[in-house]
Amino acid sequence: MSSETAARTSVSTHILDTSVGRPAEGVALTLSVRSGSDGAWAAHGASTTDADGRCKDLPALPEGTTHVRLDFAVEEYFVSHQHRVDHKATQQAEEQQDAPRVRDSGVFFPEVAITFAVMPGEHYHVPLLLNPFGYSVYRGS
Repeated sequence: MSSETAARTSVSTHILDTSVGRPAEGVALTLSVRSGSDGAWAAHGASTTDADGRCKDLPALPEGTTHVRLDFAVEEYFVSHQHRVDHKATQQAEEQQDAPRVRDSGVFFPEVAITFAVMPGEHYHVPLLLNPFGYSVYRGS
């Protein structure tokens, strides 16, 4: 492996649907990059999560990249997986909360955009923990 290859900055991600405790398969995402905090975003790659909720084919980042944005298109995933929702459990949970009794039937977060800073030669694994009404991300290993 050449020193140039070894110094490449890379990104990986996976999505866990915490509402069902399973990987989120079939979520499209795009990877964009920029150089400097005021630089213009440039599309750099795209992928779709596999059966394990992972994207294993994201390209290495171009030299000079300082910021990365992952845009996850989660609306289609939730619309296509609505049959997984346990309506009885949802009704019981809503009865125990001080929350609106009637929720709209749309997806609350149709997309999730995660922006983070990168350093040359590092690998960044950025998992997305997802559910219909919230999400969380962290730098994994």
